[in-house]
Amino acid sequence: MRLLTAVLALLLIATTAAAQNDMEHFITRSGDKLMEGRQEYRFISFNIPNLHIVEDNMPFDATNEWRFPNEFEIADALLTVKQMGGRVARLYVLSICKKDGPNPIPCHVKRPGGFNEEAFRALDKVLEIANRIGVRVIIPFVDNWKWWGGIEQYAEYRGKSAAEFWTDRGVIEDFKKTVHFTIRRRNTFTGTLYKDDTAILAWETGNELYSPYQWTKEIAELIKSLDSNHLVLDGYYLGNKEIQTDALDDPNIDIVSSHHYPGPNKGAAEMAADILRFRQQTGGKKVYIVGEVGFIPIAGMEQVLNTVIRNGVAGALGWSLRFHNRDGGFYWHSEPAGGGLYKAYHFPGFATGDAYEERALLKLMRYKAFEIRALPEPPHEAVKPPKLLAITNVAAISWQGSVGASSYDIERAVSPAGPWTLVGMDIDDTWVQYQSLFADAYAEPGNSYYYRVRAKNSVGTSDPSNVVGPVSVKDHTIVDELVDFTRVFARGGSLLLATANAREFKEDTHRLKGSEESWIIYRTLQPLKNALLWAFMEDEDAPKDFEFHVSADGVSFVRVEPSVTRFPTEVNPYGYKLPIQYELAGISSGNHFLKIVFKGAAQISRVELRHGR
Repeated sequence: MRLLTAVLALLLIATTAAAQNDMEHFITRSGDKLMEGRQEYRFISFNIPNLHIVEDNMPFDATNEWRFPNEFEIADALLTVKQMGGRVARLYVLSICKKDGPNPIPCHVKRPGGFNEEAFRALDKVLEIANRIGVRVIIPFVDNWKWWGGIEQYAEYRGKSAAEFWTDRGVIEDFKKTVHFTIRRRNTFTGTLYKDDTAILAWETGNELYSPYQWTKEIAELIKSLDSNHLVLDGYYLGNKEIQTDALDDPNIDIVSSHHYPGPNKGAAEMAADILRFRQQTGGKKVYIVGEVGFIPIAGMEQVLNTVIRNGVAGALGWSLRFHNRDGGFYWHSEPAGGGLYKAYHFPGFATGDAYEERALLKLMRYKAFEIRALPEPPHEAVKPPKLLAITNVAAISWQGSVGASSYDIERAVSPAGPWTLVGMDIDDTWVQYQSLFADAYAEPGNSYYYRVRAKNSVGTSDPSNVVGPVSVKDHTIVDELVDFTRVFARGGSLLLATANAREFKEDTHRLKGSEESWIIYRTLQPLKNALLWAFMEDEDAPKDFEFHVSADGVSFVRVEPSVTRFPTEVNPYGYKLPIQYELAGISSGNHFLKIVFKGAAQISRVELRHGR
């Protein structure tokens, strides 16, 4: 019986693998259906906005939150989609710089007709890996909104308004240069022209565009004249409006889409009704997909996905997914439109996302991704070993995560050959944001250690990672992430453990909020040597620095002056608070107490205390 079960499991995995994308074929259209060769092509998957450019690189000392993803991150994202049964990832737009700056974004379009080779090389890498893994991508050309630069930025180069983007001949010709350049580009890694790359499912005219049909008609015709292989997705933003009748009759438009989010008098039932209405309007004429959907409870998402599956809609893409960070943990993105609740999802789901039902939602999305393809949901894959990053301090241990891992075990030894001791069990790599993932609180000063990590999920535990060491231990270190007050010896004044509005605080979900003259005291068993404090100032125009006092007995305190480093962001679209790092080095011998006093409205992010003989 066990042998039969194993054989059936292998057959199921083989059948599922065979049903993944056949990258030899372009996706084509037959009436209102997508086709992969002779097979209908349907999908449930996710938007991955930062697959080709990261807007969420937010370590505490970063003054620019933008960078390009590397190969590990792109592969992590696309393997995540594949493990979830998805076949498609929709990117966000090709960014364009402002005419007069400032331009912290490493834009794809530096100016109309001027392109950033580094940015397009990142997109080259996305397509190379997409072909390798077997996930297709949808690429929108331009944004209706300001976030990455969009129609307003194209127009300003000609001294025009955003509304004139649709009608001014000069602006239209400027935009066409981007279309020409992108479609005709040759991938620097594969040598394939974009127009010949099967990993591209469709070109989208743009994201959430309020475009008149005449503009769409002209751009769709241009795309088809340059590229007869790929489909064209109309980026017109439906919202509550009707599909443009002319678009349904346009031979150069293959796909129309709609985006769905809750609003006044609009919940999941209304979304499902809209989707059904749009499907009826497109039936027999155009392919219809749900391009974005999100910010609704699990029951509502199930209702929406059932409507998609049961009514022949070609696909649906949830908003949105973020992948592992090459420096450890995940990238994070709080959703401003998500009512202060929703964040980008992290697979396979974690307790940190319970407020927005992350684990249940991702489980549902995976099940539906196979259901829409008439396939049974296969078991989860075994996790692969993570990669342990360099360690300079046993209180700052991080690793590159494994796709599908739900937790990690950290092992320590005095020799690279072992024996190995478990020093960290079931560590969640979403628990902290943009900080080191684990601190070995029991490492003994004077010793040197080697470390390795294992990934875990419902299937089992991975082989161990690479071994890093020897790591010399000089002092004991206390790390306080301000999840609670357990590491605080005493406190006073108006203090509050804060979790809300994380985006403003570089996505830190655990902080200590205080006002003027509030205070906390830490106590160390051995003499305090060094202290680090990471904090955010709520009044950026007139920030008031913290005061620090040390004491040998906890009664008589002496004020000490820290070194102070400020990290103002270059451009501030999300209202980031000012990050400041304070360091107390060379504290006089014999002090066991540190008092930290708020002198104004601020929030403490993290405290590190080093103590020893």
